Amino acid sequence: MLNHSGHRTNMNRTISLPDQDTSRFHGMNILSVKQFSRQDLNMIFDVTRNIRTMVEREGSLDVLKGKLLANLFYEPSTRTSSSFAAAIQRLGGNVIQINNVTFSSVSKGEELRDTIRTMGSYADAIVLRHPEEGSADIAADVSEKPIINAGDGIGEHPTQALLDIFTIVEELDTIDGLTVTMLGDLKYGRTVHSLAKLLALYDVKLYFVAPDLLRAPPALVDELIANGMSPCKHVDLDSIMAETDVLYVTRVQRERFVDRSIYEKVKQSYVVNVDTMDSAKDRMFVMHPLPRVDEISREVDRDPRAAYFRQMEYGMYVRMALLALVFGKV
Repeated sequence: MLNHSGHRTNMNRTISLPDQDTSRFHGMNILSVKQFSRQDLNMIFDVTRNIRTMVEREGSLDVLKGKLLANLFYEPSTRTSSSFAAAIQRLGGNVIQINNVTFSSVSKGEELRDTIRTMGSYADAIVLRHPEEGSADIAADVSEKPIINAGDGIGEHPTQALLDIFTIVEELDTIDGLTVTMLGDLKYGRTVHSLAKLLALYDVKLYFVAPDLLRAPPALVDELIANGMSPCKHVDLDSIMAETDVLYVTRVQRERFVDRSIYEKVKQSYVVNVDTMDSAKDRMFVMHPLPRVDEISREVDRDPRAAYFRQMEYGMYVRMALLALVFGKV
C-alpha cells in the first residue's frame, strides 16, 4: 500500500525471521523465565534487533494495528509500564493504562480474577503487576487472553530479566565466560531472582553481595545449584570488583519492609561511586533495573560504563519483540 507521498507503508507487515519457528509464542502467557531456553532467548533477541533497526529507520510499525494491550498495575511503575505502552504503540496498537488501581473497582473490593476477566473483555493481552507472589499464575488461570507478568511481589519479573540478558549481550557481545556480580537487595529483589535463573543457562561466574538481612533466598540458591551454577556469597564488594564484568545493582526496597527500623539499618549498605569504578575493569559495565535511590552516585552517570539508561531503551525493544511474538506477527 502506498501513502499520500507515494512511499510504501508497513501496513499489516509481519516481522520476518527466516528459518525459525516462532509459532509456540503465539498466544503464550509470559509468566516466568523458566519458560525460556537459550535458543528461545537467541530468537527473541534476533526479533529485537530487527525491530530496533525498523524503528530507527521508520519510527513506528503497523504490525499490531488494531490490537489493544491492557496495562494493569497494582504497584507503582515508571519504566515497565511506560515501555510496554511505548512498545504496543510503536507497533501500531493501543493501550488501556491503569497505573493506579485505587481509582478502579479494586478500591471497591473487586477480586483479581474478576478484574482480569473484565480487562480480557476489552483487550487482546494483559500486562499485570501485582504485589502478591503467584498473582500472574492466578490471572493466567482465568484469562482467555495472554498474561504478561510485569512483577508478582517478590517472585519474578521475566521481561526485566530478558532485557537484562539482552543488555549484557549488546554491551559485551557475549555472556559465556563473564563474571556477574549482583549487589544489594537479593532477598526481595524479583529482578535479581529472574536474572539469576536465566544466567544459569550460560557459563558464567555469579557473585552475590548483600548484607546478611538481604541475602538471596535459600530456595533460589538451591535452584541455581541444581541447574549447575554455584553462586559465591560475599559481603565485601571491594574484593571482587576488579574481576567483575557486569555489576548488577539493586536498591533496598523500603516497601518490602514491615519494620521500618530494619530498613534504616540496611538502606545504605552499599554505594557505588567513583572510587568503586576506579577499581573496575575498563571493559565492564554497571546495570540497575531502576529506580535508584542513593545506591549509585550521580557522578557515576557520566562514566561510559554506566549502562542503566541504555538498559532501559533496550527494554522497550525487547518488549516490542515479545508483543510481536505473542500476537503471532513474527
